[in-house]
Amino acid sequence: MVEIHDFDLFKSDSKERLCEIFSDLPDFVCVVFIYSTIEYKPDGRQKINKEILKNASVVEFVIQDQNNLVKWIKLHFRDAGKSISTEDAEYLAFITGGLMATLNGEIEKTAAYSEQDTITRKDIDAVVTPVLETIAYKLSDALVSRESIKALVLLDELFQMREAPHKLIYSISLKMRQLLAARVCIENNLSKTQLMEICGIRHDFQARILMNTASKATLSDCRNAVLNCSATALELNSVAEPESRMIELITKLALTSGRYAS
Repeated sequence: MVEIHDFDLFKSDSKERLCEIFSDLPDFVCVVFIYSTIEYKPDGRQKINKEILKNASVVEFVIQDQNNLVKWIKLHFRDAGKSISTEDAEYLAFITGGLMATLNGEIEKTAAYSEQDTITRKDIDAVVTPVLETIAYKLSDALVSRESIKALVLLDELFQMREAPHKLIYSISLKMRQLLAARVCIENNLSKTQLMEICGIRHDFQARILMNTASKATLSDCRNAVLNCSATALELNSVAEPESRMIELITKLALTSGRYAS
């Protein structure tokens, strides 16, 4: 099985060549195109696109909305003989990325760990492995709060995840751009729902965290953070020690961010 992530088949300059390849695939080969960061949007008006899809099966995996996800988490904990509050269920969904495949194992692990009938946030933090996106959220909050030591500790957690520096700077930059968008929403009296539409955020609690963090930052700080992240992302292509450059970035952001907005 060959997985190809976020390649836009329908905007490719090699559509004819792709048709040739697909028509000559051996029976034992399965090619899967996965769309997670770009939109799957075929253009049925073009004959070539119909050819590409002629032997394909399109399967959509819909991510649950917040209410259904929280109900699902509570139900699974109940099956394990435990209960959990709505707030802590939202928190669990947040730090695991909200994907059921990940949540299923983390729920089992947390239920087995807790000695109480009710799952607490302390139980969750003790055993659940947060996803990269979650640590980046926490990092942005630490930067805005000017907690430089905490920010560096969180950066070290990212390093320990053995992710490539380019992936780390992408995740951090994304959170800074979302933080800027949240601050712009605050400046213009826009709602969490509008922020979710602007940033493509799926869950209400993610938007709430962003809005709370952005309320403590100035618009200028948010803009400068995005610019600094962009400059660092460019420099990572040429520096010999990208980890050191990332530490410099986080230190700079921690020292220059967090002047409370009025």
